[in-house]
Amino acid sequence: MFEKVKAIVEYQLDLKDSSIITRETRLREDLKVDSLDAAEIILAIEDKLDVEIPDELMMNAKTVGEIMDYLEANY
Repeated sequence: MFEKVKAIVEYQLDLKDSSIITRETRLREDLKVDSLDAAEIILAIEDKLDVEIPDELMMNAKTVGEIMDYLEANY
């Protein structure tokens, strides 16, 4: 599942180097994710993985790992 989420984040942020995305990658500090980016990432993950993610998770998640922890615990 991590590889799928990584690919979604890479695509949504138009990253040239996805190797920077790990579970420890900080969304705001490392990837410069703003609130619009966060919403687009959540919608893309929900669409591609057919899951439902609470909006507050993405607004409060600090790392890619926090998103993964939620997905692994709930799906």
